Amino acid sequence: QVHLVESGGGLVQAGESLRLSCVVSGRLGIANNMAWYRQAPGKERELVASWTFGGSSDYADSVRGRFTVSRVNAKNTGFLQMNSLIPEDTALYFCTVKTPWGQAWGQGTQVTVSS
Repeated sequence: QVHLVESGGGLVQAGESLRLSCVVSGRLGIANNMAWYRQAPGKERELVASWTFGGSSDYADSVRGRFTVSRVNAKNTGFLQMNSLIPEDTALYFCTVKTPWGQAWGQGTQVTVSS
């Protein structure tokens, strides 16, 4: 099995920053891809950012220029740096990794941005 654990969420004011972490453990070894999704109450889960081995990364239009996704490091940990947060960023954030056995997901970490 592959386990993902997110952390770093919290309550911040608009304009502030947070850095989310996602630790991957289990039989996968070092992950060569990672994506971050978020889901706000009453809304569908949406892709926020993704990274794949080789350095390519992609972002949702709503976060491009404010969020930065890092590659997974030797500790099998990936990060999502979120700057200039706005209330619309309030959501439960999930990390996910594609594995040979299917897509693995974490339980999520809550980000709340007050105006």
